[in-house]
Amino acid sequence: MKRSIKRLPDGEFTILKVIWQLPTPTTSARIMEKLGPDNHWKPQTLLTVLARLTEKGFLESVRKGRERQYTALISEDEYLEVEASDFLKRHSGRSMGGFVKTLFSSNSFSENELDELRSLLNQRK
Repeated sequence: MKRSIKRLPDGEFTILKVIWQLPTPTTSARIMEKLGPDNHWKPQTLLTVLARLTEKGFLESVRKGRERQYTALISEDEYLEVEASDFLKRHSGRSMGGFVKTLFSSNSFSENELDELRSLLNQRK
């Protein structure tokens, strides 16, 4: 049975993206370091967001000594499937073909990306 994954607010999604980039498990200190010196996150705000992501089932939090370690329970691909599905539901008046046409006309794709898309389409035949 597939898990029910809810769409995240932008701030929570930003933190989850950082966690996906780090070796697991990770700590709030590593997350702050990865966010960089120009980030707007205060340590306490980050801890609050991490607690929310844990409550929502996106993260596992385990205390190790004086710190907590965080592991993503949902992969980036799983979450992006939800985002894509949610987007298409919100724009349900559009056909898939119309959506793809708009996507192609508004973006430039590299040859590698086009090859990847061709491969995906060929797999669906």
